Amino acid sequence: MTKAELIAQMAKSTGLTKADSERALNAFLTTAKGAIRREGRLPLAGFGTFVVVNRKARTGRNPQTGQPIQIRATRVVRFRTGKELKQSIG
Repeated sequence: MTKAELIAQMAKSTGLTKADSERALNAFLTTAKGAIRREGRLPLAGFGTFVVVNRKARTGRNPQTGQPIQIRATRVVRFRTGKELKQSIG
């Protein structure tokens, strides 16, 4: 599902216009990004939790040459599925 399809589905489900649905989605995304950046996690009951984790430095391979390369340590966002979401998809 693309962002435009999500906005259209939100508009259909809520009775809002597509423009209002887009503003609501953009506001949610902005708020979620800020919360994840500040707190390192964003739990959404019944859906799941976004968590910031530290990924260690490691050695990888250049797929074109096969040469080993060093990949730096970084922080990434992971999603842990909630119980209700797991059950809804089987």
